[in-house]
Amino acid sequence: MASELFANPAWLWLTLGGILLAAEMLGASGYLLWSGVAAVLVSLLVWLVPLPWEWQGLCFAILTILSALWWYSWLRGRDRQRPPSSLNQRGSQLIGSALRLEEALHDGVGHIRVGDSSWRVQATENLPAGTPVTVVAVEGITLRIVRREADND
Repeated sequence: MASELFANPAWLWLTLGGILLAAEMLGASGYLLWSGVAAVLVSLLVWLVPLPWEWQGLCFAILTILSALWWYSWLRGRDRQRPPSSLNQRGSQLIGSALRLEEALHDGVGHIRVGDSSWRVQATENLPAGTPVTVVAVEGITLRIVRREADND
């Protein structure tokens, strides 16, 4: 069996690619994927154009590096297109929220209820209870708020 693989290098590279891709499915976290793809590509190349083993190894190394670099650049471009996630960042999700103060602010600092939780808030001025406010930023665990024009809410 091994002698048949060595006699036909295209099958050898295809077998190696299959083994690497199967090993990737067992949980290699992407490390073997691009080597497996490169081995399959070398298999196709050797099937089309017979090459000595030195050139086959060089093609495998170059294709592995090129495919990994292509994947890295594709992921970086994809991450730039995606807006930043605010998942598990409750404060960030509150930016722009229209709220109403239940307690007056003293020295520009107080607390406000949002749903079932209490948040520390800070404004540039003292505001009385009942003032409609908007969350404009989050600094650690403090919501920065500004007075909102009274509307029908």
